[in-house]
Amino acid sequence: MPPKKKPRVSKASANSGKIVDAKKTSTAGRKRKAAAPDAKTGKVSESAGSPVFTRWLLKSEPESRFENGVDVKFGIEDLKALPDQTSCWDGVRNYQARNFMRQMKVGQQAFFYHSNCKEPGIAGIMTIVKEAYVDHTQFDKKDVHYDASSTSDNPKWSMVDVQFQRMMKRFVPLWELKEHHLQHRANGGPLKDVALFTRARLSVQPLTPEEFDFILSLEDKEPL
Repeated sequence: MPPKKKPRVSKASANSGKIVDAKKTSTAGRKRKAAAPDAKTGKVSESAGSPVFTRWLLKSEPESRFENGVDVKFGIEDLKALPDQTSCWDGVRNYQARNFMRQMKVGQQAFFYHSNCKEPGIAGIMTIVKEAYVDHTQFDKKDVHYDASSTSDNPKWSMVDVQFQRMMKRFVPLWELKEHHLQHRANGGPLKDVALFTRARLSVQPLTPEEFDFILSLEDKEPL
């Protein structure tokens, strides 16, 4: 949920502040082999942790809204206008959303979702180009997402870097996605449990490949 209108290029180097999973296997000196995602769900079933997803939906506000005197607007056109069409995705202050970002891997895809605007919906596609590292805005007292309880020794919040991939062939609005969700709940279908409606408040949401592919297919179809 990138908040600032100013260019949001990563300040950290590729290695600084990167999140490293602290969990160790019971056998000393031996790393656990990463499990492959399930072909149908896109989730990795971890024996001692949460499932890991491979596709995402990230929300941001494309219209001006001022918070403590700072315009938090950041739409897909703002991302396109940045150098290399790349930005850090900072300002996430929800633990579950943060944890989802910490699962993200380079090369995974995410929908850019316009939220809190006249017509919310999916505007385009991004690629994750840098995995989770420390969100510097939590330490900036002038930033709208400053967190006085977070320290450099024990930072609470993370961010990833994303790069614009392309616009959707047509904007896919929220109302259309909701219609499909309701139909799939009643009759079965890929969007019956989609996080956009079951975890609606989260600004970072996981998607299964089935959900992602169905939503992507809508760009080639007429709206309901």
